[in-house]
Amino acid sequence: MRRDVTLLWALRSRCALACTYCYFGTIEEHKVSPPGQLGVLSHISRNDLSARALMEFARTLDGSPVERVILAGGEPLDWPGALGLIQVLKDAGCEVVIATNGIPLNRPGVAERLVELKVDGVSVSLDSADPDTNDLRRPSRSGKTGHGDVVAGIRSLLQARGTELSPRVGLYTVVMRPAPHEITDMARLGAELGVDYYVPQPISLAPDHKLFDELAHTSDDVPAVVQELARLDAEPHGLAVPDASSLLRFAAAISTQDSGHVKDCFGGARLFFAQPDGSLWDCPSDRRIAATPPDRRRTIAGDDARSLFADRPACTDCSLFSRDCVNMWPLVLDMPRLLSSEATP
Repeated sequence: MRRDVTLLWALRSRCALACTYCYFGTIEEHKVSPPGQLGVLSHISRNDLSARALMEFARTLDGSPVERVILAGGEPLDWPGALGLIQVLKDAGCEVVIATNGIPLNRPGVAERLVELKVDGVSVSLDSADPDTNDLRRPSRSGKTGHGDVVAGIRSLLQARGTELSPRVGLYTVVMRPAPHEITDMARLGAELGVDYYVPQPISLAPDHKLFDELAHTSDDVPAVVQELARLDAEPHGLAVPDASSLLRFAAAISTQDSGHVKDCFGGARLFFAQPDGSLWDCPSDRRIAATPPDRRRTIAGDDARSLFADRPACTDCSLFSRDCVNMWPLVLDMPRLLSSEATP
């Protein structure tokens, strides 16, 4: 059986940071007005699957079509039992990539354990090479952590890895309207730190988000962004980066909020998204989730991955474009190269 599915798996856990544009929303807003829309994530929930149920599903990944699991959050490394779940996933023969804010990597033994578990990739979120700018957008909940702790966590993991080839360590940067220069600034920072790969991605906010007008790109921003993307493509600073076609999709995605069809969409064919309550969707796009008919709504709870992912369509053209789409492309098409020890120029 061919293993070609990427499962993006969100684990609910408190995060040390309170990013103003977090796709989980903010605790403060959801305390006042809990989200009720289908598929909308929140840091606050009473219906998450138990750790036992998650582990039971994870064990069924052995022999399933799932090739790669990307653990996200919240902060996945703050989820109780995260290291045990990683062990189960590796035992099931899956590649494992951790999407983290980097701060837990400073805890004693965490970086070393990720190396021992042979985690394939650790993608660390950092949105500015300038500490003050980063910490303004990604403020600490406690006021005690920030840019410096993220950088220290990266260095701890690289030190723990030593001469080992895994995990590959990368930076993920959310690029916002006021700062196209961060695209190349972050590549330089990544090179200085010694990471292996780097993925810039456009911020994805709903038009009614309070920060949409301030942070989301418009068509007027395309020339400046294209210029920075071209510089990154020409000089990746020794880092593995998304290929030129992915960078072109970045530029195309920010030119409009609604571009119609997504050609050769792999959502529901090679990409799936599992939420903390067990809901399983074709992809993380809020538009795609909202349009899912009741008879297509699924859950990983009590199910077996060997049958759950068996009946899949070929890639299709999707008419439910959102800016989430371009951010999913590297997870499926670029990740094998980003994780390769031979990918760095």
